[in-house]
Amino acid sequence: MTIYAYQEELPHRASITLATPLDQDFVTNEMLHRLQPEGTKASKMKFNKAVSGSRRKNRARHFNAPSHIRRKIMSSPLSKELRAKYNVRSMPVRKDDEVQVVRGHYKGQQLGKVVQVYRKKFVVYIERIQREKANGATVHVGIHPSKCVIVKLKLDKDRKKILERKAFSRTKAMAEKGKYTEETMES
Repeated sequence: MTIYAYQEELPHRASITLATPLDQDFVTNEMLHRLQPEGTKASKMKFNKAVSGSRRKNRARHFNAPSHIRRKIMSSPLSKELRAKYNVRSMPVRKDDEVQVVRGHYKGQQLGKVVQVYRKKFVVYIERIQREKANGATVHVGIHPSKCVIVKLKLDKDRKKILERKAFSRTKAMAEKGKYTEETMES
């Protein structure tokens, strides 16, 4: 049994010393985390106090999310060609998008059109991905959008506006970041 004994005086917290292994039962992981010096692997910073770091609460929020938030959760990355064309990394999947499954049992199959986006179950149904039931009927297999890549977007005026907005913010962020290009390397 390890005893943690950091005795550095932290400016905003009193230091805790664990004298005996019995005391360790009363010390929570959070207390031990607070005792570790800044810069060590376990030290984390929380930027927003309103957002919980609890796994339990995050899972609850995910599975009880309303439809408009599920739409955003159910996003797929764009193919390399679309990413280069629109300068956007991912988009929420919608009906009539063409996708390709890249993970799981059905990966590598030909392209298929999205037949239905079932937000309640967090799945999309794709045209050619079906299986046969015991009674002989064929049904679509639900696939999570993160396991797909969008190959062709169904564009309307609203979606074009979303693409423009995302591309604009991405180029703005890249400009602030100051990435090296061939031009900046020469000068």
